This record gives sequence, C-alpha cells and structure tokens, in this order.
Amino acid sequence: MPSAKRHARRIDGVLLLDKPPGIGSNAALQHARRLFAAERAGHTGTLDPMASGLLAVCFGEATKFAGELLDAGKRYVATLRLGERTSSGDAEGDVLERRPVSVTPEQLCAVLERFRGEILQVPPMYSALKREGRPLYEYARKGIEVEREARAVTVTALSLDRYEGVEATVSVQCSKGTYVRTLAEDIGEALGCGAHLCKLVRTGIGRFRLEQALRFEDIEALPEGERPGLLLPVDALVLDLPEIALQEPLEAAFRQGQAVSVPGGMQGRVRAYAAGGRFLGVGLADPVGSLRPKRLLSSG
Repeated sequence: MPSAKRHARRIDGVLLLDKPPGIGSNAALQHARRLFAAERAGHTGTLDPMASGLLAVCFGEATKFAGELLDAGKRYVATLRLGERTSSGDAEGDVLERRPVSVTPEQLCAVLERFRGEILQVPPMYSALKREGRPLYEYARKGIEVEREARAVTVTALSLDRYEGVEATVSVQCSKGTYVRTLAEDIGEALGCGAHLCKLVRTGIGRFRLEQALRFEDIEALPEGERPGLLLPVDALVLDLPEIALQEPLEAAFRQGQAVSVPGGMQGRVRAYAAGGRFLGVGLADPVGSLRPKRLLSSG
C-alpha cells in the first residue's frame, strides 16, 4: 500500500471525530490523517483506548491553535461498576478487590454532591504524566508505585443518569486535567464498596458536542476529494474570542508580525480577520489601542 506521506497534501481545518472504543487516540489520529491524505495533523487531548466519543483532530494550520481545546472544559458520560477495584481504575485492569454493594440511589446522589466543585485528585499510575522523563504508565506496568502529588481540578456538574444492579451511569462536566477513572475510584471509596470505570464516552470539548462528530465510516463513504468539505474552518477553535477586522495596510503589517493600532477598549486575546473575512490569526490587544500578533496563519 502506498504510504500516506507520498500522497500528503496541505489541508487546514478541524475534524470532530467520534472515536470508537478499542483504539488509542494516536492510532485514531493517524487513521484520520490517512483518510484525508494530510501533511500535518494533531489532536487536542487523548482518550484512553477503552473510551469512545469526541476527539478533535486538527489538520495543517489548525494545529497552531490546538491548545485552545487542550485547555477547554470536557463533558463525559461515565459508567461505574460498584463493588470492584481494579489495578488501573478501569475495566482494562485486573480486579484487586471485591466488596458487597448495598447502596441506594439516594446514598449515591448524596456522595456525588461531595465531588462537585473544586476537588483534589491524585493522578493515576496508569497515566501519561511523566516522572524523570518517563510516563507513569511505564512504572505501573513494572509494578512500581511512585508518589504523586494531589492536584486541584473542578467538577462543574455531576449527576446520576441511571443506577441499575451494580452499575451507575453519571454525567460529568469538568476542567482540563480531570481523571474520570480517579473520580470513579474516589466515589467508590466514599460509598464504602469501591468502584472502577467500566465505560466512558466523551460528549463535549469546549463548545463542541459529540452530536457534531463524524465516524470513520462517514468519512470513508465519501471520495477522497470531497472529504475536506467535512472539516470545520481553523477559526472554529477560537470563536469564543472577540473578533476584529483589519483594513489595509494594517492587515499586511499584522501578517508580517508587526503590532498595529486599533480602536481602544479591547483587551486580551482577539481573533483577527482581513477586511474580506479571511482569518489571520490571534493577537493580543491592550486598552490603549495596540494589537500585537501572537499566533498567525501562514500566508502561503
């Protein structure tokens, strides 16, 4: 089979992908890159192989703005299996302990209340966080436990969707850096029976929702030449920022990396456009009327 690299082309835009379970985020990224024959691609936050749902893939110039979604809040639907603790905190690990489950829906809802707002989490050993240049999961696979410092994360919303048998499904809205596996384990400990995560679906990243996402089958159903039409434009990643339109000669100066004078009153990051509507990039405005380029699209 010819390699994707020999047929690679410049494509700029954002693919909202509904990642299936059983495939890692990087493998999903590379498959998407091959489907679009794209030169350059990156994603905006990993999903474990067990998890499914929304994965934002950035092509070309969109990779410059991928950090916008790395910092964004996330939404999940998570299913917890009560009564079992596993080595990884999810269904892929070995069962370490089983305990009887005697939990009512009212008790479960009361415990969920304790995990809303700012909480402290100890990152799991099976994570990509690094210690001395090596990801923690490498230590975990060798049976080595290293000390991890608790970190503050924010759970904006946490509600019970379904509770049947020993499985509870919850909806979670949280800040970046929140480990839903750890949340599941901590809820289980608070209930006194232990728990692990047995299913996870990411339903939102920032302003984007899973309902907007495409499956691999949706992409493969189109001829390769039509697939770029499935992508969101690059500026979809920064639509939460205020916008400004630059007339010539300010547009040319801004594109060349120069600070330009704009009407006062704007402050902070803004998305800048040419007079004709073409997205130029993100700049930093100060109250006295100066706009400095921070991240620009290539002019070619």
